[in-house]
Amino acid sequence: MAGTQVSLTAASSLDLDGANLTLISGVAVIGLIALVLGVVLRRQVIAAGAGTERMQEIAGAIEEGAHAYLRRQFRTLVIFVVLVFILLLFLPADSAGVRWGRSGFFVLGAVFSAAIGYLGMSLAVKANVRVAEAARTTGRDDGVRIAFRTGGTVGMFTVGLGLLGVAIVVLAYHGDAPRVLEGFGFGAALLAMFMRVGGGIFTKAADVGADLVGKVEAGIPEDDPRNAATIADNVGDNVGDCAGMAADLFESYAVMLVAALILGSAAFGAYGLVFPLLIPAIGAVTAMIGIFITRARADESALDAINRGFYISAVISAVLCTAAAYLYLPGSYAQLGTSDQDIDALIGDPRRAALLAVILGIVLAAVILRMTGHYTGTDKRPTEDVARTTETGAATFILSGISLGLESAVYKVTTIAVVIYLAFLLGGSSVTLGLFFIALAGCGLLTTVGVIVAMDTFGPVSDNAQGIAEMSGDVDEEAAQILTELDAVGNTTKAITKGIAIATAVLAATALFGSYTDAWTSTVQTIEEGAVSQDRISGFEQMVNTQIVTPSVLVGLLLGAAVVFLFSGLAINAVTVAAGSIVHEVRRQFRDQPGIMAGTEKPDYASVVDICTRDSLTKLATPGLLAALTPVVVGFGLGIGALAGFLAGAIACGALMAVFLANSGGAWDNAKKIVEDGRHGGKGSPAHEAAVIGDTVGDPFKDTAGPAINPLIKVMNLVAVLIAPAIVTLYLGDSGSQMIRWTIALVALLVLVIALVVAKRDDVAISDTQEEPVGERA
Repeated sequence: MAGTQVSLTAASSLDLDGANLTLISGVAVIGLIALVLGVVLRRQVIAAGAGTERMQEIAGAIEEGAHAYLRRQFRTLVIFVVLVFILLLFLPADSAGVRWGRSGFFVLGAVFSAAIGYLGMSLAVKANVRVAEAARTTGRDDGVRIAFRTGGTVGMFTVGLGLLGVAIVVLAYHGDAPRVLEGFGFGAALLAMFMRVGGGIFTKAADVGADLVGKVEAGIPEDDPRNAATIADNVGDNVGDCAGMAADLFESYAVMLVAALILGSAAFGAYGLVFPLLIPAIGAVTAMIGIFITRARADESALDAINRGFYISAVISAVLCTAAAYLYLPGSYAQLGTSDQDIDALIGDPRRAALLAVILGIVLAAVILRMTGHYTGTDKRPTEDVARTTETGAATFILSGISLGLESAVYKVTTIAVVIYLAFLLGGSSVTLGLFFIALAGCGLLTTVGVIVAMDTFGPVSDNAQGIAEMSGDVDEEAAQILTELDAVGNTTKAITKGIAIATAVLAATALFGSYTDAWTSTVQTIEEGAVSQDRISGFEQMVNTQIVTPSVLVGLLLGAAVVFLFSGLAINAVTVAAGSIVHEVRRQFRDQPGIMAGTEKPDYASVVDICTRDSLTKLATPGLLAALTPVVVGFGLGIGALAGFLAGAIACGALMAVFLANSGGAWDNAKKIVEDGRHGGKGSPAHEAAVIGDTVGDPFKDTAGPAINPLIKVMNLVAVLIAPAIVTLYLGDSGSQMIRWTIALVALLVLVIALVVAKRDDVAISDTQEEPVGERA
């Protein structure tokens, strides 16, 4: 490593004095206050009117389906949690206490991630009908308030549990906290990825199936109660966009803090264990303010009101972070206890550098909000241009959306890259300081996470509200228009939060990339005191510090990028297969029960919900194994350098792919809304049919594969950090150790191959010769 790099081996010797322990306790208290506020907001949402009897009946069916799915999903995921808990106990650790703490807090991180997802879903399925009722009786502003405070509840639980969990670890383990937190972050990320993939498959299979048979073939409205897939579609919004995204943002929160504390303990000593906690604690306070001040003014769009609340929160965060930096941090690097005496001369005041890094993250969140809104908003030219292409058919509509996604990915990822590089430059000649400042930029971005979660949950709640209103038939035209507006706003806010989640993932993965380097270098330094010869250690260090053009590193780079493509393909293919099953089921019901179209018979909603549940749970294992085992195959099989290349390839390709998928899908969805509002021929026109087809392509893009890439790259980075000491230990061992290393790689590869073979058994184009499309029968 560079001469100015500070090793993490000193971290375990750090101890926290009384003042620092008091500050961390204060962070834990803020976490508890956030949880209490979440309970208060939840009660406010529940206190709103629940609508007519028919609306409550539909909402009850959605709630029942969502709860049933999550219960079955959690039963499935318990197996993975128990297995990983045991495996973590076999990985090297500084002490038995750290080993057991890492495994124990892995379980806690998984439980917290699952709890956040469940809380988000359980309130959303109650809030949707209340938003519909507000639009029906009291107007748009109340609907905006209920939907946003539903998200605010989830936001408060996200920051509350995140702060509380991390603060407890630091209070209990002090200097060993970073190693224990690796388990906490891994648990949160692993569960979030499974919930993201499973929920994404469920929601988009139902959505695609409902649109293809209902809108395209039968020519009935999107949420027509005659369509057996409508309830499953609305259930999917909650288990995918609410439960899945809430868990995703929580793990972003947890993993970012993990990376910041690992690097902070090396760069800033004890200050580095405390300052990264103060920043998100400030964010929790400003989120509380942002949630309560977000109200739509007269003649103001709901999106403008939400954006204003976000910007005000960001400004308050910047001001309070300035105070925290200058009141808490020392004025020189010498006071931090760093080993490099030239750092002060090179990069100046650590308070200024730390603050600039935090502000870079806050600014990045604001820029991404504007950039995503520009590319996916219904009132912005890019989406309007995509909508115009519907007049020339589905092909041009799809091509224009792909073009928009590819172009926007370049600009957004370039922006993220600029922020990462600027943050790194703040560290001067010290690699560790530069990486820590990148992590602090991520913490700065996370000061807005409470409002971000509120923005995200706003989308599916509004979407469900519109569906309930249409299915019940109990709302007038004015209320229906209000709900259509809120649904369009929700599409944009969901796209914005996906963009910010991607930025968080890249920042966290970059910081974890540095943590991975420190993990193996600190292991080498520990082994230097043992029986391995110095020549062998020197040869190992020379091998892994070779240039990027080394074939093994380039092979790792290619494999990392390839995993992102394979993961995305598996997720989209799972939606394709599940959606095909739903299409056939809905067609069968239309064929065998003619009274459904006449309105005299009720569709079998439960059968479609069951298909979605079954298919999503059976197809989430392979993507999960791909994320967890590919770093094992590359690391133990090809070595430390190849694994570093693997992580770099996954981060770079994952960032571009995630933005491309999210923005293409968001633009297609909102372009469809533009057509349905009456432009380019309106509903029932050829342009509308083209828009529906394009939107069904975009559904698995933006709500299944795209968002799942965020936890994917963090899971792979965390796995790399966790296994790095074992790779080094076995690589420097005797011939028996080499056999163990190769055996681990081969077993992991065999498990992956078997999982992929099983996953590809399903026929993408399921056929049923007894049925014919509804449109042809008509």
